[in-house]
Formats: sequence, C-alpha cells, structure tokens
Amino acid sequence: MPSVDLSEETVERLDDLRVDEQSYDDVVSELIDIYEAEGLTLNRGGDAL
Repeated sequence: MPSVDLSEETVERLDDLRVDEQSYDDVVSELIDIYEAEGLTLNRGGDAL
C-alpha cells in the first residue's frame, strides 16, 4: 500500500472528521465518495487520463 506524508494541519483536520475512532482510510474513502457523488473530480486540468 502506498505511503503518504501529511502535514500536522491535515492530520488535525482529518481528526476533526473522524467518528468513534474511525480509521483515516475510512474518512478518506468517505470524502472520495462524496466527491464522486457530487460529480467532482480529483484530477487536475492538465492530468491526462
């Protein structure tokens, strides 16, 4: 599994979103699901698919 380094501020923001000791993986997955449900994309304008 890939490893990602996060700033302290990002970790604090994720902690604010966690519910009942929810894992960071679960929080990030939920955020991605929300983006997809709203028709948003994580790709940048210059990224090729």
